Amino acid sequence: MGKLAVRALRAVLVVVLTGTLGVQALMVWALATDPEDGSLPLTPLRLITILGLVSVQVTGVCVWRLVTMVRRGTVFSHGAFRYVDGIIGAITAASLVWFTVTAVNAPGQRDDPGVTVIMAGIGLAILGVALIVLVLRTLLAQAVARDVEAAQMQAELNEVI
Repeated sequence: MGKLAVRALRAVLVVVLTGTLGVQALMVWALATDPEDGSLPLTPLRLITILGLVSVQVTGVCVWRLVTMVRRGTVFSHGAFRYVDGIIGAITAASLVWFTVTAVNAPGQRDDPGVTVIMAGIGLAILGVALIVLVLRTLLAQAVARDVEAAQMQAELNEVI
């Protein structure tokens, strides 16, 4: 992975993490100061937003750590699994948060249930991303196993020589 790609990815992660922290702070401030007027269930939506942003932040931190491991050449190790598992968990949590938003929004969409169906489809797509990362985790496990096997063969070869 090139230095430019790593710097660009880290810059994006810093912007995303800073932005999510700012939005979370605004949501907490709105919870404390802005009363609901009864038109929308604002308090649940604000709490859901805060939780959804936490999943984005967890994913960002895990990606940051994996990029660090790539730069060090240690990504094909058992230590990488905790970060990949963190990403899978965060994306799964994000899909559950989205399904919760869909459920909170559904009563207001009785005249147009297509919106709820589309929102549920988006939740399934988010869950599909978690499944893709799970497949990639399996590929990482195979690569780690091959790396361990290659190291053992190299050690045996060194003994013979």
